[in-house]
This record gives sequence, C-alpha cells and structure tokens, in this order.
Amino acid sequence: MEKGTLIEFRVNSDRRLAVIERPEGKKHWIAIDEFAQSHTLHPRQVEYQVTGETYRSSNIPGFLKQVEPYLDLSNLEVAWELLIEDRETIDPAGMALLLFSEQTPLLCYAAYWLLSEDKLYFKLKGDRYEPRSKPQVAELKHQIEMEEQRQQELQGYFIRLQQALEHQSVEWQSSDRLRLESLERYATLGDEATQRTSALETLIHLKRSESPQAAFQLLVDLEVWNPHENLFLRRSQVPIQFPQKVLEVAHHRLSSPPDDTHRDRLDLTHLKVYTIDDESTQEIDDGLSLEYLSEGKQRLWIHIADPTRWLIPGDELDLEARRRSTTVYLPTGMIPMFPSELATGPMSLVQGQVCNALSFGVVLDEQGAIQDYSIHPSQIKTTYRLTYEDVDEMLELGGVQEESELEEIAAWAKQRQTWRQSQGAISIHMPESSIKVREGEVIIHVLQDSIARQLVAEMMILAGETAARYGQTHSLPIPFRHQPQPELPPEQELMQLPAGPVRFCAIRRCMPRSEMSITPARHASLGLETYTQVTSPIRRYTDLLTHFQLKAHLRGEPLPFSAEQVQELTMTLSSTVQEAVSVERQTNRYWGLEFLRRSPDEVWHALMLRWLREHENLGLVLLEDLGLEMAMRFTRSIEPGDHLQLRVSHVDPRHDTINFEEVLM
Repeated sequence: MEKGTLIEFRVNSDRRLAVIERPEGKKHWIAIDEFAQSHTLHPRQVEYQVTGETYRSSNIPGFLKQVEPYLDLSNLEVAWELLIEDRETIDPAGMALLLFSEQTPLLCYAAYWLLSEDKLYFKLKGDRYEPRSKPQVAELKHQIEMEEQRQQELQGYFIRLQQALEHQSVEWQSSDRLRLESLERYATLGDEATQRTSALETLIHLKRSESPQAAFQLLVDLEVWNPHENLFLRRSQVPIQFPQKVLEVAHHRLSSPPDDTHRDRLDLTHLKVYTIDDESTQEIDDGLSLEYLSEGKQRLWIHIADPTRWLIPGDELDLEARRRSTTVYLPTGMIPMFPSELATGPMSLVQGQVCNALSFGVVLDEQGAIQDYSIHPSQIKTTYRLTYEDVDEMLELGGVQEESELEEIAAWAKQRQTWRQSQGAISIHMPESSIKVREGEVIIHVLQDSIARQLVAEMMILAGETAARYGQTHSLPIPFRHQPQPELPPEQELMQLPAGPVRFCAIRRCMPRSEMSITPARHASLGLETYTQVTSPIRRYTDLLTHFQLKAHLRGEPLPFSAEQVQELTMTLSSTVQEAVSVERQTNRYWGLEFLRRSPDEVWHALMLRWLREHENLGLVLLEDLGLEMAMRFTRSIEPGDHLQLRVSHVDPRHDTINFEEVLM
C-alpha cells in the first residue's frame, strides 16, 4: 500500500474508510479517517483497497456521497440471475462492469460494498464471489421473510406491552403468548429456564433488570400474574388443568356410567349415616353408622365413597388420577385428583342421595380390639352432613338424645384410642393451623384436637386396620403402610420437659417416616400390627388402588393389579405425593408469612419448643394464637417451655425470611 490509498476496515463490525498516511514499523500502517483520527492497522485488517487514484482524508465524505446512489442491494438479483446458470464467480471489478458498465474506482467500491453487504445471492469464496444455488436463495428468502414477520410481531408485542402497562385493554396475540410464557418460565425457574432469550429480549426492551425478580414484577404489572403467584406450584410437576379428553370422559360417565360390577350391593340405606367434615369440604368420602345387634352388641359401620364404581382400571380417568396421585390442598383452593363434577357429585357421599360405598362393618370387643369384621360394596343414604363443630357441640352439650348412635360411636372411638395406646400407640397432639385465602384475605384458624376430630380419626384408622387384615388374610398385594419403632428419649428425660407441645415436639423429632410396601408390617405410632389407608379414594390414589384390589377379591375375580405392578405403582406414587406435600407445605408457609406481614403491630403469644442450633441461639417457637412454628434467633438466655411475647420485625414471604423481636410486657 502507498500513501494516499483509500481503504476500508471495520471498527466493531462497522465499516470505516480511511487514507493510508505512512508505515508503522515493519507490518503496520497509519491511516487517517474522515474525522482526522489515526488508526494503526495490520494489512489483515484491511477489507478493501480503492485502487487507481490517491486520496486525502478530507475526500472521504465526498466519496461516500458520490457512491451512495449506487448502493441498492436489489441490483444484485439481476446479476445473480445472469451468473447462476453457469455458476460463474465474480470479483468487485467484474460486478461493477456488469451492473454499471464501468470500472471506475468509485464504482468498483460500490460493487464491493454490495457484494460484501449481500447475505442472499452471493457468498465469498477466496477473493471472488460465487452465486448461491436457487434452492439456497429460496431458503434464505424464506428465512428473511420469517425474520421480518418475527420483527413485525415483536414490534406489535412491544406496543401491546406498553398498552398493558398503561392499563389499557389489550388483546394478546398467539405469538405474544409464547413470549409471555418465556417470561413466566424465567420468573419461575431463573437461570434454569429454557428458551430465556425471548424473556431477556422483553426485559431489555423495557429497560428493566435482566433478572427473574424483574420478570416476576413485569408479569404482575401486566396483570398476567397476581403479586402472590404460587411459584412453588409452578416449579412442580403438579398438573393443574385436566386434559380435554379426561373432561369429556368424565362428562360422559355422568350420563352413561359403566356397568356396576357389584349388582348385589348390600342395602344399608336403613342405617343412619353421619358424614363429619370441615364446612369447606366438597369431596365427602366417608360416613359413619351404628347398627344395634342382638344380645346388646353393636356393629360400627365405616362407609367409604366408592369412586371405582365410575372407573375402569386403565381408562382415561384412572390414568389421570394415577398421574396426579393426590388432591392438593392449598390456602387458595384445591387441585382435585378427579374432575370436580365427578369428585363432588356421584363419587361423594352426598346428603339425602342413595350413594355407592365400600362399607366396613366392625364389631369390637370390650377393650376396643377387632372381634369380627366384614367388607361390602353397598348402597347407603347419608342422613346428616355435620361439621366437626356440630358434633363437638352435640357431644359436649349433651344434644344427642335423639342421636344415640352418634354418642355410641364416640364412646367406641374413645375405647378404641385407649386400646391402641395399650398396644404401644404414640399420640402426638401438636396445634395445627388451617390457612385459607378468601377474596384476598388471609384467615388462620387453629384446629383444636377436639372430640369430633378424634372420633373421625379413630374410625378411619379402624377402617384401615380392617382393610389391612383382610388383605393380609387373603395375601392380597395392596399398599400396606408401616412405620419402624422410634428410638424415643428415656422416659425420665421426656418427663423433665413441660407437658404439651414441648414434649410432643421432642417425641415428633424421633418419629421415622412411615413407608409403603406390599408386605404387611407393624405401624409403630398407630400401635397396629397391620395397616393400610383406604378411607380417601377420591383424593388419594393409593386408597383407590386398595379399593380396586379389595373389590375384585370380594367378587371372586382376578385382581386388576399384580404384586409387581402394585409395588411399582407405590414407588411412583410416593415420589409424586411427596412433591405435592412439599408444594402444600411451602404454600402454607408463604401465606403464613404473608398473614404476619399484614399484622406488623400485632404481639403474638409464643412458646419456645426446642433448640435448632443452640450454639447459634437459634430455636423453634410456636405462635400459639396461630398454630405456626417459626425459627427465631434469641438474644437472651431461654429454655424450651418458656413463654414470650413476639412482634415481627421483618418478614418477606417471597424470600421466605422472617425475624422477630421480643416484646417485654
């Protein structure tokens, strides 16, 4: 290169013209651009040399102005059509002659600019340009059209975003939905989210932080999410909506149920049937009766809803329930295992209607042990739908003169509890909170360990023992539940702890997790040698599985599930249920913290339960007014069993943090 040569080079991918001034060392050149700025360049950095004339840097603006009319990329299509047939290659000088009929330095540069800017018709091969094939050009045109369409959609999306942020009415397009879903994934999963590009593109356009928190806030600002969006649920595999096919099958079953496999159901419609649940319960899956026998004996009846009446093993409803494994109960509502029109309709024990049930008839001996039992597919008619509060009031205030059966059932429940304790049952009575969110208001009730709740619990345990005995006697593969014997602290050590929640908390720490298998074994905390869960088939698939097996055996037919299948199912169901329980626990924790956030000035009565890390002064306290257990760092000497007054000093439900300060009265 010589002084005065006009060259093109790149600065951050942008074209830049400059004039060679002088050499710099052995390999570099100094070039001056139109702004009189000098650049030290290696020959490899030079993209093009304008030969045939010499220039000064002050000539560059005029040169660019003269070349501008020739920089029309559409001209290349004509040249491509002329060259494609023979697949001829061409250089800038040849292109200048072909397009402009001249080869002046300015026109050669214009041809070079067109060829180097083109991404459609030609590709660089050595120092010449080769025309692309017709299929290649067609594909590239399609890609360009798609990109142009994407850009149009993107600009429309950005306009609608702004409108939504200004609280204008917006009709989102289908392409918008994909971009919003990308935002949702990023807000939910953060850096683990797939296809984050679209989410980041949105945040960058709006000049917002490129963080999951910013994505979350944007979705709230757009009113796509609410400020309390359940990220625990979104991060889980818990299905929220039912597939359309499942809903169609459910609707069809209402009008055309499958044939009842038990045409000879035991008619128990003459018995009084009591269902006892929380007022908000919609899936009524158990009821109780008492039958007076000869010689002063009595038979307890535990009637369990029979959803298998509406199912066929392996059909769409069964497989969907299996996939869900359980009904998920959240403060904001429930996610049912079956479509609601079935679960709260014909599957439930609806008051005043003749319902299908699986009924467990049990005669207890004087101590409360099972003396005799039988299991029957049945028909019943619920007489009373009662709440726990109704039953507590009736039993405590003596309002059961006309309902002697209910009083007798309560007496048997008490006897049954005494018997289980004699068998080594371990009772833990910790306060339990019920958190509901209704129209934005967070409501917390402490569930008392009342007579009615103990009554129902004992009858459900009795039905579970009865089903397990039947399964064990007939060697049926059903999901038995068992629990290893815990290693409790010495009696003397336990007695030194204050009675009540503190002592129960110490016992609870030692309790091993219950397990499922097809082999019956002792359940330590229940004090039973064999046990299974059978009383919630509308909302727990393992219970439904047991129903399928029991009913088939009662009919004298082959079991629908082999031992291997039951074993495999219980393993799969366990992990799914564990995830659902985790979502329930985390969601309850969130709303508990949100309740406390909304009550910043409230003083709470608290009980120190135990140390979490004593060397760090970190302990577990029970907020007695709410039944909530919270970690707290103490600033003074304290022991389990001490009472204190607390006020929230900081709480952030979204980040799961809370701090308390002690209020000295």
